[in-house]
Amino acid sequence: MNLLRAATLVTPNVAATAQRYAHWLDYTVVEQGEVPADLAASWGAPASAGRPYAVLQPASGADVFLRFVEGDPVPEYRPLRTYGWAAIEICCQDVMAVNARMQDAPFEIIGPPKRIEGLPTIHPMQVKGPDGEIVYLTEIVSPGNGLPHPGSLIDKLFILVLASDDMNASGRWFAQTLGLDVGAPMTIVYSMINDAFELPKDSRHALATATYQKDVFLEFDQYPVEATVRPGHAGALPPGVAICTLKHPDFDSVQGDWIVAPTVRNGPVYGGKRAGVLRAPGGALVEVVEA
Repeated sequence: MNLLRAATLVTPNVAATAQRYAHWLDYTVVEQGEVPADLAASWGAPASAGRPYAVLQPASGADVFLRFVEGDPVPEYRPLRTYGWAAIEICCQDVMAVNARMQDAPFEIIGPPKRIEGLPTIHPMQVKGPDGEIVYLTEIVSPGNGLPHPGSLIDKLFILVLASDDMNASGRWFAQTLGLDVGAPMTIVYSMINDAFELPKDSRHALATATYQKDVFLEFDQYPVEATVRPGHAGALPPGVAICTLKHPDFDSVQGDWIVAPTVRNGPVYGGKRAGVLRAPGGALVEVVEA
């Protein structure tokens, strides 16, 4: 059971971003409007109240969403250089076909399709969008054993990547607070981190994954000491990937320190269920929705 429900990204122009994801990634807008004040308060981001937002769904119809919320640009923000939610990972059926599409798209290919030593079940590539968002587009070579079966060429969000100053502490928090299973760390030659920090091409970095009932949906990356706290505007959502939204099959067992007491919310992301927001180590926002 993959508990991932949505990723929320901040963009200076929701309409333009939604159109871009619809045209190039085959997503469809399923909800749009302005962020209610009580929802913004639950994120600890009262300044995001009243800003336009849109919720998008993949072509497969999977009930896992991308939500874009308007925010003012943060000139000093540099993708893949700060702690917090660093990237979204979307599964696909054929990464070479996706790569061919991206040649003409307004996404910059920052990592062409490449096999990763020790991870034979996936074939990923990475792009950066015009808003600076980092998107991994990953072909699932061997579906099952925790990996999804993509239902369209470009399908659903299936992993969120957390950049951490202490990967082990992050893993413990998710295990203790949400009851997730966190795997043993592994190290890989991580091109995205090496390029972002201008490190030697063969530098290796540690990562670990979190699962529930063997389904993988979170990745914790140990970031170099040169990484910094993410800049942002006071009272607003942080730039880039701002929120990870997870379903939880035993909502009452979650004993975290809610920013605001959970309440029932409607719309595609919430489905009329209770939802609340926690802060993971380092301040990353984790929205929990009753499954």
